[in-house]
Amino acid sequence: MLKQIFFNREFLLVLALVLGVVEGKTSQYTAPLVLPLLGIVMTLSTMLISGRELRSLRTLMAPALWGIVMNYVILSGATLVTAAVIIRDQDLWTGFVILAAVPPAVAVIPFTDFLRGDHSYALIGTAGAYLAGLFFMPGIAVAFLGSAVVQPTRLLSIIISLIVAPFLVSRLLLWLKWDRRIQSFRGPITNWSFFVVTYTIVGSNRPIILENPLGLAPVLVVAIFTIICLGLIVEYSARWMGVNAGTWRALMFLGTLKNYGLAGGVSLTLFGTETALPATMGVVIMVLYVVLLQLRARVSYGK
Repeated sequence: MLKQIFFNREFLLVLALVLGVVEGKTSQYTAPLVLPLLGIVMTLSTMLISGRELRSLRTLMAPALWGIVMNYVILSGATLVTAAVIIRDQDLWTGFVILAAVPPAVAVIPFTDFLRGDHSYALIGTAGAYLAGLFFMPGIAVAFLGSAVVQPTRLLSIIISLIVAPFLVSRLLLWLKWDRRIQSFRGPITNWSFFVVTYTIVGSNRPIILENPLGLAPVLVVAIFTIICLGLIVEYSARWMGVNAGTWRALMFLGTLKNYGLAGGVSLTLFGTETALPATMGVVIMVLYVVLLQLRARVSYGK
């Protein structure tokens, strides 16, 4: 029973949030682990995609374009419009601009997997949005902040680390036929990796949460709308249009989850702690959102 609890992804995500807020000092030691752990998660996720699914250029184009549309047209647009209406603090506005400029969360692929969505659609959509981010990140920053604040070379390194390299490693593991050996460990490794990543992001920004609790309200409103409300809009719109379940689950995450780790890092480095608040609250709402989706899915699947 105890073993099941400590390998349960909903429990681990909530525990990471609580520990990050209550005791976040250790996050300075786990921070160097974030990028490698995300790379491992991406490798394990992309192992589920066969070479047959990636051979057709026509098959690749649609999800790549939809990844760009969902992340940079729908999600970025909703973030900027909602923040413009609600946010009055300049630092918080800057944080939301940075958030709108970054590509989707690398967690889109494993989260799609958690809900039995289309793995290849999520992967190709994420890759397309990351490549488009080379143009959108500096473009959005210049348009709304008046200067370019994100270096394309930094984004390129993230693409290589979190998209290209994990995909190549996954192909090697499949070629070596190690996928069956790894399969039994894939779930626990993924769940604990997200535990460390979530704890690190929340813990690193713990002072922001505790020192300015009243400032959280408008930020939370924007985060809830652009993640939970927008997710429901995407889901029911896709269902109404007859989109199959695997595809709309991938689209739902592409249209609701940003790379909060990247946004928080850029905000902290270039501006300050308050500017990182939108990214921090995004992580909190994202975790709660995914936990709720998991619970709903568990009821639906009868598990």
